[in-house]
Amino acid sequence: MAHQYKTRGVCSRNISFDIVDGKVTGVHFDGGCNGNTQGVARLVEGMPVEDAIRRMEGIQCGFKGTSCPDQLAKALKQALTEQE
Repeated sequence: MAHQYKTRGVCSRNISFDIVDGKVTGVHFDGGCNGNTQGVARLVEGMPVEDAIRRMEGIQCGFKGTSCPDQLAKALKQALTEQE
């Protein structure tokens, strides 16, 4: 099941991804810093969801209080909650 998450406080507008057998797959950011968001997407591909959340949660971009990786962590947490 594909997930969509509307970001808040960052340059990207939306994150789409899937969770297959407890692992993150198919991450795509709409907007944001293209190189950075592609890098994050590739780094988490196939990673267990809990590991991805632990590694990205709380990362900040400048003075925004969040970042694209942090928003992905929030999106993954939300998806886990919805699956329960």
